Amino acid sequence: MDKFTNSAWFMRIVAFALAALLFISINFEMESDKKSLGLSTAPEISTETIENVPVEVYYDRENLVVSGVPETVDVTLKGAKSLLINAKNQRDFKVYVDLSDPEISMGDRTVTFKISQLNEKLVATIDPEYAEVNVQERVTKEFSVEAEYNHSLLEEGYTAGQPTVSPQTVKITGAKDAIEQISYVKANLEISKGLDETVNGKATVKALDRDLNKLDVTIEPASVAVSLKVSIPSKTVSIAPKQTGKAKDGIRIKSLSVDPKEVTLFGSETSLENISEIDLPVNISKIDGDTELELDLTKPDSVQKMSLGKAKVKIRTEKVDVDEENAEPVEEEKEQVKEQDEQEEQEKVVEKDEPAAIESKTFNNMNIEPVGIQADQDAELETDVTSITLLGEADDLKKITKDDINLTVDVSNLDEGTHDVELVVKAPAGVNWELDSKTIKVSITQKDEAT
Repeated sequence: MDKFTNSAWFMRIVAFALAALLFISINFEMESDKKSLGLSTAPEISTETIENVPVEVYYDRENLVVSGVPETVDVTLKGAKSLLINAKNQRDFKVYVDLSDPEISMGDRTVTFKISQLNEKLVATIDPEYAEVNVQERVTKEFSVEAEYNHSLLEEGYTAGQPTVSPQTVKITGAKDAIEQISYVKANLEISKGLDETVNGKATVKALDRDLNKLDVTIEPASVAVSLKVSIPSKTVSIAPKQTGKAKDGIRIKSLSVDPKEVTLFGSETSLENISEIDLPVNISKIDGDTELELDLTKPDSVQKMSLGKAKVKIRTEKVDVDEENAEPVEEEKEQVKEQDEQEEQEKVVEKDEPAAIESKTFNNMNIEPVGIQADQDAELETDVTSITLLGEADDLKKITKDDINLTVDVSNLDEGTHDVELVVKAPAGVNWELDSKTIKVSITQKDEAT
């Protein structure tokens, strides 16, 4: 035994065993240290889906229009969890569609989504994988704008003229196919129910096809200024005092006179045409002698409003014997009362120094014509229509039509720029007139010599 333990082979075997134990011990400690530090020899593989990633489209924006590319896609990433977390938080990668080839063909085509600036150790899957897009030639064309509004929202009895638009034209840019489909270019003016006054506002411009579907185009400017003139027809009628009740014993009513004698009614034309006067009931049962009363005027149901709500009534009386109370006044007395009433009326006319209008008649949407335009200039009116109200005798007004009235603006002596020019009115003799505005803005520009 001693001979074996003292041999060289025994010592070699023992040394080898000790070395093997030392190697195993050291590697075990290193693995333990790595695990305690959170390290791993093989990274943990995971997946992460990032939703609503914006899509960029590369193409010739100056000459082409591309449609059909979704605004966002979902991207699923696979790889080391630490890299996934960083990619999700930073979002420093890009998803794009490349249509920048100058030789690209027009029409429908299928394109795949691509991803860039993504860590090469991550694998990406894009949902959807591809898109059906349409490539068209980019076209710009000028269109006139038509303003519109909901007529049913006007207050009952009120009317509105043709809405005016500024600017009157817009430039629309889009795919050639879309531009060719444009049938209407409208600006809808939003108004509230019960509108009873002129309104000015902004309206968004929309391009529509023949079926009134909105087209995907770019409009410049996107909104326009719209003005809507709202008015109400009017008619001036006489106020007729009417006795009600029975006079007291010994009192006779000699006359009733009203001041003012007329009132202006406002409402629809159909509601006004059958009204010739407004009755003013006067209760004489409590009258003891000459007196003056202020009484309320009753507005007809078909009328929207009246120019005044009260009128003064002057009552003249005389005392009579009870036996004579029911007797008719003699002709001489009647003539005296008539003369006295006429004298009072003449005094009122002198005091007012102006005759009262018997009736009024309004014409809407009257065309305004510019005259005297110089050969090297262009003239643009802020609006080419207005309303005019005629005042005069009822019989005279009935004979007048729109064709009897001419509205013009003289631009013969205007320099380049914007001017307030007075409207010139030619109307039949014997009537007075009133305009919504006595002046109108006129823009004068020089014509392009090339044209």
